[in-house]
Amino acid sequence: MDRPARRRSTAVIALGAAAALLVGCTGAAEPDPVSTSAAPEATPEPAFTSTYVAPEDFDLAPLTGERIAVGGLAAPSLAAKIDNHPRARPQIGIDRADIVFEELVEGGLTRYVAVWHSDIPAEIGPIRSIRPMDPDIISPLRGIVAYSGGQQRFVDMMRATDVYNAIHGQADTDAVMYRGGGAPAPHNVIVRAPQLIAQHSELAPPQQHFGYAAEAASATAAREGAPASSAALVFGSLATPSWAWDAGSATWLRTMTGGAPDVAAGGARLSAVNLVIVRVPVDVIQDIPTTQMIGSGEAWVLQAGKALKATWSKADRSSPVRLVDANGLAVRLAPGNTWVELVPNAGSVAIG
Repeated sequence: MDRPARRRSTAVIALGAAAALLVGCTGAAEPDPVSTSAAPEATPEPAFTSTYVAPEDFDLAPLTGERIAVGGLAAPSLAAKIDNHPRARPQIGIDRADIVFEELVEGGLTRYVAVWHSDIPAEIGPIRSIRPMDPDIISPLRGIVAYSGGQQRFVDMMRATDVYNAIHGQADTDAVMYRGGGAPAPHNVIVRAPQLIAQHSELAPPQQHFGYAAEAASATAAREGAPASSAALVFGSLATPSWAWDAGSATWLRTMTGGAPDVAAGGARLSAVNLVIVRVPVDVIQDIPTTQMIGSGEAWVLQAGKALKATWSKADRSSPVRLVDANGLAVRLAPGNTWVELVPNAGSVAIG
């Protein structure tokens, strides 16, 4: 909601003057004329009536940088571990997430950590189990995380954070999680998102996650990046998604491994205003690929048909990922949703 245009002031000016000439007329000799003209009145000072309207206050959505009404997003965010197995597609509600992180898991596949705050679908899913890098990704968001379980050591890691853990099978999630009929188990655990968030309305909303420009044209990549129309990514043997710039929608459109358009359950094409590609080390610990999120490395920020080389860093578990340009200045994203691709150093990134 843009600030209202400033209106011009108006002025009302009143002017007045009167003059009269009286001449006597009799049979006698006429006396000399006597002027009876009134002295001119002083011109009053202009009276100004201001019609200026002060700019309306606004807040910024912390996960998209978009303008919202003051106090309009007081609820906590909801992060969820979203399945990306072929049997789990198309996913429910992922097209309405503020931020999506894609990470490598076992078997050369990927899964998502999707985060909703400014736009909450009726349902999201299917959700799957937690992984060792997820506490580092989700902790800066606070709020709620929904998942279907996992190895006890990973569940304990997630529970050790300040994030509320909503786990399928717990007594407190019986009313907000269920197995749907659209896919076989374990690819069918669905979350009633608004109801889950309402159960924990006392939790604080997230803090601002990235830096944002006031508008798309002033985002760092739009101003300083090189022209780019595509990005091809290799996570593993079964995960080779790609993105293409679409000027009509001013977004990057996602294509699945195999070349088919990636769509959500409602039919919407998965897209991103901001595409952030982060190269990360991935260690295999007890047969589990583990993305190392604490550290730094190379990154690209794609926006408005441009690509900007950047550096990412994350100081500790509770800190968000920080992006800086070649001069060490903070990179500002465009207002809108963001996909963060955590591409292994052993994989590849090709930007065309």
